[in-house]
Amino acid sequence: QVQLVESGGGLVQPGGSLRLSCSASGSAFSANTMGWYRQAPGKEREFVAQITPGTSTAYADSLKTRFTISRTNAKNTVYLQMNSLKPDDTAVYYCYILDSGTLKWGQGTQVTVSS
Repeated sequence: QVQLVESGGGLVQPGGSLRLSCSASGSAFSANTMGWYRQAPGKEREFVAQITPGTSTAYADSLKTRFTISRTNAKNTVYLQMNSLKPDDTAVYYCYILDSGTLKWGQGTQVTVSS
């Protein structure tokens, strides 16, 4: 059974940075596409970034200049580096893995950008 555990969220001031981590277990991590979505209060969940086993990446257009996704297969972990954070980035960030054709989700980690 696949399990995803996110970490690294918290409170940060506008202009600051955070790095989110998502550790996977119970899956052939290196063979699976992984990524991040986020959901702000009162809004639908939206795509943030994705990385394939071959480390090809995709980003939401509005985030590509500030966010970077990466992975370390040896640690079964995917990362999301977020820079120049804005209050609009406040959301719960969810990690996912595409495992055997099915999207599976972590529990989410809260990111709050506020002064």
